[in-house]
Amino acid sequence: MTTFDLDRQSLLVLDPIVSKITAADLDRPTPCAGWTLADLLRHQVSENHAFAEAARNGSAKDWDSGQLGEDPYAAYAASVTDYLAAYGEADVAERQIAINTFGTFPGTVAIAMHLVDTVAHGWDLAKTLDVAYNPVPDAVHAALQFALMIPTDPKERVERGTFAPVVPVGTEENELDQFLGRLGRDPRWRVS
Repeated sequence: MTTFDLDRQSLLVLDPIVSKITAADLDRPTPCAGWTLADLLRHQVSENHAFAEAARNGSAKDWDSGQLGEDPYAAYAASVTDYLAAYGEADVAERQIAINTFGTFPGTVAIAMHLVDTVAHGWDLAKTLDVAYNPVPDAVHAALQFALMIPTDPKERVERGTFAPVVPVGTEENELDQFLGRLGRDPRWRVS
């Protein structure tokens, strides 16, 4: 199964979670420090559209321009459709794609980066809403392998504004918890 297939399956896992979000939920705190659920959803909408634009044009003009409008689920679903259409094109894996401030990568790497976002933010959403999160095990494994390549230096992470410092998680823990810790999330996080 390709990384894109794993990402598509991971997005399908998120759809029923996002579809149940109400206006009253949008102010909930999330595991992403300082972000409400509305901020997190807007980030996902922005990223999905920007990844799609970058696949089509080589780069995206703005990685933070997504809007939720009156119907956050519709905005989210449209962004997923946009992303899947762009990365479903036959030659996307061979394209050179600029991803935000990270650099330019082959399409295969861009897809892996999006998968990391999908799996991580899926967990963020589920924890925020206090619902079950059942990610695709192969997707978690692939996301963890990519996350293991992310630099762990706390200063570099803060300067680049990419990830919080690594949260120590034992190698005996499941792959999802290891992945979350590597991205700076505490797997034990709960809504207060």
